[in-house]
Amino acid sequence: MDDAKRTEIEAAVFRRLVQHFRDRSDVQNIDVMNLAGFCRNCLAKWYRAAAAERGEELEDERAREIVYGMPYAEWKAKHQK
Repeated sequence: MDDAKRTEIEAAVFRRLVQHFRDRSDVQNIDVMNLAGFCRNCLAKWYRAAAAERGEELEDERAREIVYGMPYAEWKAKHQK
């Protein structure tokens, strides 16, 4: 497998993971953190860090919006228990 194909597959997996988190808004971040050692906020921080490593500046709120599919404050109001 060449690097371009690997990157394409990894991107597809990332998009699927993000969509799964969006679909499962009933699962709280603390539950994911306790079981997996990371949560939606971690994923947003990793996204922001990866962007920065590639010369793209991204605010925390924008990175969270990419992961949550909406502004973080809105997600919290709708789904956080």
